[in-house]
Amino acid sequence: MDYFTNVTYISLEGHIELEKYRYVYFLISLAVYLLIICCNSVVISIIFANKSLHEPMYIFIAALLCNSVCGTTALYPKLLIDLLSERQVTSLEACVFQAFFIYTYLAAEFTLLSAMAYDRYVSICKPLQYATLVKMSTVRKLLFICWFWPSCKNSIGVILTYQLRLCQFKINRIYCNNYAVVKLSCGDTTANNLYGLYNLTVVVFPPVIFIIFSYIRILTVCLKNSKDFRRKALQTCFPHLIIFISFTITTFFEVINSRLEGNVPHLFAMIMSMENLVIPPLINPVIYGLKMQEIFNRIKKMLQLQKRKTHVFVN
Repeated sequence: MDYFTNVTYISLEGHIELEKYRYVYFLISLAVYLLIICCNSVVISIIFANKSLHEPMYIFIAALLCNSVCGTTALYPKLLIDLLSERQVTSLEACVFQAFFIYTYLAAEFTLLSAMAYDRYVSICKPLQYATLVKMSTVRKLLFICWFWPSCKNSIGVILTYQLRLCQFKINRIYCNNYAVVKLSCGDTTANNLYGLYNLTVVVFPPVIFIIFSYIRILTVCLKNSKDFRRKALQTCFPHLIIFISFTITTFFEVINSRLEGNVPHLFAMIMSMENLVIPPLINPVIYGLKMQEIFNRIKKMLQLQKRKTHVFVN
């Protein structure tokens, strides 16, 4: 607590042997962040630039990748600054806002994946009604809900956290986590804990249940149709399913990790806390770029065109 400026500062104590590996951590973090920005931007720009890809499925993919870029931007710039700083500190205001944006990214990932599952469900299970049920106006409404709903829910959590009186000022993490800030309070945190559980229940569980239901229905329909139908259907669903499973598993570990912090090895806890901000943002564009044939073909054409331009320039 800085009594001269009346600003509460929180120290981030999660870094492991920072003095020894400071520049190694910095270079790895910078490389990962740049890779995330570049890979996601390539796929987003291809979808944006090609009118033939202006369809609900590809718009949802672009939205998911945009969400990854926003979520990682809430972490990496601050992390890179901390890695080169003598003291890893942040104000309480900046801390709760970082937690808000990271939590919103995580929750929006589930709501966007559920919107994508709905698109695939209608496309495969009700193909004759697809044009009616998944109009562009419907897509816009779904995208609005996918970000607005998590933002509203997390805003309440941030307000509750910000009103707490803190008597400790050290977080054993490398970025701000809402539950970690709550644990710094010396007052009653019952409302925060109950709201956290409620938020998890209403923001994460419904999308997860809907996605599971959608893919069960899709699998049922696929089993009743021809091999060619199954191949085409699973080709579009497979990338979504991989991303959903990987993201759900990493989120599950992060929830467990945040609750059991202090009871698991610190290195393991830090790896678990970073997974959702490293693995999904990196693998999402790779999976969609390689597995979605239309996007993959556009990437190939773009690379070939760039190669020709380079060849002409050299000659």
